[in-house]
Amino acid sequence: MHKQYTSVSPADELSVKTENGPQPKKHRYKDGHCNVQFINVSERGQRYLADIFTTCVDIRWRWMFIIFCLAFLLSWLFFGCVFWLVAIFHGDLENNAQKCVSNVSSFTAAFLFSIETQTTIGYGYRYVTDECPVAVFMVVFQSIVGCIIDAFIIGAVMAKMAKPKKRNETLLFSHNATVAMRDNKLCLMWRVGNLRKSHLVEAHVRAQLLKSRTTPEGEYIPLDQMDIDVGFDSGVDRIFLVSPITIVHEIDVDSPFYNMSKQDLESSEFEIVVILEGMVEATAMTTQCRSSYVASEILWGHRFEPVLFEEKNYYKVDYSRFHKTYEVPSTPLCSARDLAEKKYILSNSNSFCYENEMALENKEDTDEGNGGSVGCFPPSVRVLEDNCLSSREL
Repeated sequence: MHKQYTSVSPADELSVKTENGPQPKKHRYKDGHCNVQFINVSERGQRYLADIFTTCVDIRWRWMFIIFCLAFLLSWLFFGCVFWLVAIFHGDLENNAQKCVSNVSSFTAAFLFSIETQTTIGYGYRYVTDECPVAVFMVVFQSIVGCIIDAFIIGAVMAKMAKPKKRNETLLFSHNATVAMRDNKLCLMWRVGNLRKSHLVEAHVRAQLLKSRTTPEGEYIPLDQMDIDVGFDSGVDRIFLVSPITIVHEIDVDSPFYNMSKQDLESSEFEIVVILEGMVEATAMTTQCRSSYVASEILWGHRFEPVLFEEKNYYKVDYSRFHKTYEVPSTPLCSARDLAEKKYILSNSNSFCYENEMALENKEDTDEGNGGSVGCFPPSVRVLEDNCLSSREL
């Protein structure tokens, strides 16, 4: 007989606590884009043109295609006009025996000659003669300009194609973060995963808390940023992402959530920006995947369902469970501060967790067959939660 577990997916009610109320403003969307608009930027166009290469790399492909076409068309038209004017002023249209460019008797012919020169197709019916130094100079000058345009456009296209931005499509953050006990400590957790078999070299994670605050001097800071420790000093922030990993922030005395209880979480307004950074194995270029969690997306008293299972000769990762969580009733409802001051200790054997339930499944089935029922968390755990709440109210 297998036990049934109550899991929570991102579509469930717990993950949208503000469904009937106004949704909180988010600084960053789930796909990593910032919810920020710049206005009244002086000389914005000039600044973007001053860094034209980065501008071309950052713009959308449709604009890049337009720039690609215009760069060549305008250069062909410009030099076509130049050769047409050279032919007019030299008298090539008057059947002059000594012509600058042979067989250029119209603007269309001059335009075609310009294309043949810049693309190095090769001269045929139209060609430049040695009778006109100006025409020879313009041929050399156009060849140089054509090489510069080719180098710039091809470089921008290659840089745009090689951008590791699309690598983010195969990097995942869980839809929700959770708060639960781990190693007898209250922890904030979220999950990251890599859908590709290629590794993310030197992968590491960071997190920042964005919250408005007012200083003692009365200055209002709308988006104050504070680092959230995920093991930078100990090196735990560097991960080997071959399978989904749960990132853990220990809510200790240095944590900004040290005084936050479940009730405080439900009424708080803040945003946690999480960042996964590393080098793409194929190109050695740095990529950065970002997401965020507001207070309503943090599930208190939940853990992530396991996704890694050991088979006979390999490990299997089930991504259908990646975003799912299950409830942990033994999680204290008080803050980490209250938990530390009262020195409540949760026994490892009494802690409710998915893995312990799986390990004790056979024993429970036997007890149920004998008419008894053995729970993974005793009634004393509920008394602990009541004590935490009582101490919080006091």
